[in-house]
Amino acid sequence: MRQPLIAIMGAGEMATGIAHRLFESRLTSILMTEIKKPLAVRRGVAFCEAVFDGAKVVEGVRAERIGDLSALAGVWERKSIALLVDEERAFLKAFDADILIDATMMKRPKGSLKGGMREDRLVIGVGPGFRAPDQVDAVIESNRGHDLGRVIYEGEAEPHTGVPGVVGGVAGERVLRSPHEGLVKPVRSIGEAVEKGDIVLYVDDTPVTAATDGIVRGLIRPMRVGSNEKVGDVDPRGDRRQCFTISEKARAIAGGVLEAVMHRFNVTLGASGCV
Repeated sequence: MRQPLIAIMGAGEMATGIAHRLFESRLTSILMTEIKKPLAVRRGVAFCEAVFDGAKVVEGVRAERIGDLSALAGVWERKSIALLVDEERAFLKAFDADILIDATMMKRPKGSLKGGMREDRLVIGVGPGFRAPDQVDAVIESNRGHDLGRVIYEGEAEPHTGVPGVVGGVAGERVLRSPHEGLVKPVRSIGEAVEKGDIVLYVDDTPVTAATDGIVRGLIRPMRVGSNEKVGDVDPRGDRRQCFTISEKARAIAGGVLEAVMHRFNVTLGASGCV
């Protein structure tokens, strides 16, 4: 008997919440994949930071970057999650996952993830862009509201609204966006308190200021970005701990993923979590 092999595409905030919950549920044979330069803003709770630093710990769970799939066994023996940079998704042919999760949160229509896959593989899509059961086996609702985290076996998630969710009574004002294409140069740090009007970062020489009082909950790494790219997040609740712990939204989505996994595998999972 063995652990199910789990592949998660994406390693940003939502994907990290999913990986963390599965790992803490003793489903620990996890491979995550990422692009070369992740655009994560909530870096305090994103395993994709391992792309740059080699490893990242989120709430006691560690992810390690690997160069290729031959390093998987060693990472798993160290009780860590493996993270592979794979922009071409070559792993799909080389890694025989029992569970495949697309948590890239691209929020646009995608093709089927089931084509050419094993019939017994569980395929899960997070958020808009997926349709069950033809493209994936299950879709997880990612939009804030009554259905957040709901598992959808027939149909799609709600379309992307483009409107940030309300946090602490503040919606769009909490999100920092690049005014134009350019190089991001932060002058504040994640977890730092700011007041409305404070400069949080520059894009080239253009200042980007906080539109509300709060804590810098998210801040993109110094890198080139396009116009109107999300580059920061100011949390008006002012609780520094929330910068470094998984959000309620990510936990709700992760709960939906875990439900879909158990719905498929609960008849074969034993007390040891093996299939």
